[in-house]
Amino acid sequence: MRVRILGIGMGPQHVTGEVAEALRECDYAVAVDKGADDGLLALRRAVCDAFGVPLVTVADPERDRDDPADYPAAVADWHEARVAAFERVLGERGGTAAFLVWGDPSLYDSTLRIVRRIAERGHVEPDYDVLPGISAPQVLAARHRIVLHEVGRPVHVTPARRLGEAVGAGQDNIVVMLGGRHGFEGLEDWSLWWGANLGADSEELVAGRVGEVLPEIGAARRRAREKAGWMMDTALLRRPE
Repeated sequence: MRVRILGIGMGPQHVTGEVAEALRECDYAVAVDKGADDGLLALRRAVCDAFGVPLVTVADPERDRDDPADYPAAVADWHEARVAAFERVLGERGGTAAFLVWGDPSLYDSTLRIVRRIAERGHVEPDYDVLPGISAPQVLAARHRIVLHEVGRPVHVTPARRLGEAVGAGQDNIVVMLGGRHGFEGLEDWSLWWGANLGADSEELVAGRVGEVLPEIGAARRRAREKAGWMMDTALLRRPE
């Protein structure tokens, strides 16, 4: 059987022509179901409905999300459980299946690793393809009308839980993803461009000096979560000159 990994941004409005054509050629899409009020699953359904493709769901395996002592091991165990769950569905249905990835498959998403593992075990064809989507940092830059880096300078991308490590290493232009419970305390003089649920109806945007906008970000996070039932945020932090 064949698998196609398709980046879909934050819903039908972000689906590129290339991805739309590929999705129409699939027999179905497959996704995890995280339970009641899974807003992201609802958006995946909207994408499938827009292009006339059935969506098949599997229950998402349990995962230790409370900062486990061995984070990589906890994620690896979770990935293996997902591999087994997807293998069952793909084996039963066959055909060509699409994995719909929020944003772009290259940034903080496990789908590529999971499909690679399934292919290594011989359950899907090894020539699965990957099509890019619009990522959260791209939408963030567009919404705030900024470039993610200064002229000729690098940009560092990190999950929020490793922000302190990046700052300590001397990074001064940082895209921060997967925030949620993590904040920007201690960086009060830095400039910040922030967004939650980028591209969704529940989108929230804040920009300014960190020390001046922290309360505003807290309120915006709550509004996004109350409206959508979930909240994912992305930010650009820039050290003062």
